[in-house]
This record gives sequence, structure tokens and C-alpha cells, in this order.
Amino acid sequence: MTTTASTGRISDPGYFAEPPVARWLFASRSASWIWLVARLWLGWEWFRAGWEKVFGGQLTLKFWQWGDPAYGFTGDGNIGWVRGTDDVGVGDAVAGFAARAVQASEGPHPDVAYGWYVGFLEWIRDTAHPWFGPLVAVGELVIGVLLLLGLFTGAAATLGALLNFSFVFAGSAGINPAMILVSILLILAWRNAGWIGLDRWMLPALGTPWQPGRLLHRRRGNPSTSDTSTTD
Repeated sequence: MTTTASTGRISDPGYFAEPPVARWLFASRSASWIWLVARLWLGWEWFRAGWEKVFGGQLTLKFWQWGDPAYGFTGDGNIGWVRGTDDVGVGDAVAGFAARAVQASEGPHPDVAYGWYVGFLEWIRDTAHPWFGPLVAVGELVIGVLLLLGLFTGAAATLGALLNFSFVFAGSAGINPAMILVSILLILAWRNAGWIGLDRWMLPALGTPWQPGRLLHRRRGNPSTSDTSTTD
């Protein structure tokens, strides 16, 4: 660190610049191809999971199998999420998930180790599941669509990571740790992760809450000073 000549006090550490490799990886156009692959994989995982909960179909990338009964666009996979039957109510699927997680919080080595989260799961199980189930289903689908389109990539990855963490806190691992890792990287690369996507135009136009884009500056009658675009 540096010190000021007159007082000898330690200066603000914020003057440190980003390492060149970090600047290239998280803010350059040339690295956007890396994030395109990561974004499409994560987006597909969310889109596929959300589609099943909303429309009931079991999607696959093997398009030649789309006509098979197991891989239809619609089905009964959304029962208990956004659709109910005589025996299963809307949201019962997430209520069952919460009930199993609460049960796993008992014993000397519980899968759910946080008391406050157990209380949250009990609230979902007993009260909130009729609207929380559809919210999760539609949320997963929207996150997937945004990531596939490269629209509001950083925000979509953040919401996805919150959902993944909520599943992990409930004792469900599976693919969630890998999705969390990719989400964190996309959050760090929010400036260029959607460059090969709609963020290429939306970020400069809308900007961020701390740095408005061209459209907001025009409404205020101020010249644009937005600098959310990526470097070469």
C-alpha cells in the first residue's frame, strides 16, 4: 500500500486496479464466448426444470426423441406444482419437499443444520406452499429463459444461486453445487456474460442502479455517461 507524503497515513486500498487476466475474463468481449457456454448450460438446466414444473413435460436436448412419450412438451410433471388433482393440491410438491427436509433436520447429524431454516421450511410446509410452489416453478422457468437469451444475466444468475442455496440448505445436493459455482462466475462476469445475447444492447441502454444507461439519462435530460460496455 501507499502512504501520503504529508501525513504518512495509509491511503484508500481501493486504488488497486484489476489484474489484467481478471479484466480480460470478466469484462472483455473476447472472453464472452467462454461465458456463452457456461450461460447456456446453466440456462438449459433451469429452463428444463422449470418447464417440467409449469407445463409437465420432460425436455431433452435429444430432439429426435421429442415424440417419445417420456419426452413430451406437456405431461403430468406439474401436478403438485402449478396444477392439482382430486388427491394432490397445488403446491403439494414443494410442501412434500419441505416436509422431508424438516424430517431430515432431526437426529445427531441432521442434513438441515440451521434452526431458522427449519422454521422457514415448516412455514412452507404448513402455510405457504399453495403459492410458493407456483412461484418456484415459474421462477425457475424465467431464470432459464433469461440466461438462454443473455438478458439481465447477472440478476438471473443471482436469483438462480439463491434458489440453489435454498435447496442445499434443505439437504439436497445433486447438481446444485455445480450450478452455484457457475452462477457465481456469471455474476462476476455480469458485464460480458450476456454480450453474445440481449445484454449487448440492454446494458448500455438501461445501465445499472448505480450507473444509469442512455435511456434513463435521456429522460432526465442529462448527457450519457454510462460505461457498462465491455472492452476488446
